[in-house]
Amino acid sequence: MENILIADLSNPAHADAVVYLLNEYARDEMGGGAELPGFVKQNLVSELKKRPVIHSVIAFVHEKPAGLAICMEGFSTFACKPLLNVHDMVVAQEFRGRGISRRLLAKAEEIAKKLGCCKLTLEVLEGNQVARAAYRSFGFEGYELNPEAGKALFWQKKIA
Repeated sequence: MENILIADLSNPAHADAVVYLLNEYARDEMGGGAELPGFVKQNLVSELKKRPVIHSVIAFVHEKPAGLAICMEGFSTFACKPLLNVHDMVVAQEFRGRGISRRLLAKAEEIAKKLGCCKLTLEVLEGNQVARAAYRSFGFEGYELNPEAGKALFWQKKIA
């Protein structure tokens, strides 16, 4: 039996599943290929609980953690409306190929609609062809204001 729901981080099973699945993502080649640091494992749930603009969507299959989408509210100044960014997305290896990512994204879209969001956003690595295909099939596409200016790029500058 499969269950897709908004995680209740006060529920130990949900909290453990979020940490487990995020660690699975981190250990995957597309997540960096390294275990989450102990600090992250110890503090992630308590830090997520402090931030009401973060929504964790979790999938269980026969009560086993199967997938996770951590979504964060943002704001589109051009639309003057909120947006929802799918910040982390993972389906555990043993559950891939079953359409779980599509159902996680559908739940994220449901949250976005309830919040009055103008769009869902996400980042994906160029080399992650499987995820790119899944996102495209759900309706995501590269972001551009004007084709002549090109597609938006996601950059970062690490601090500390």
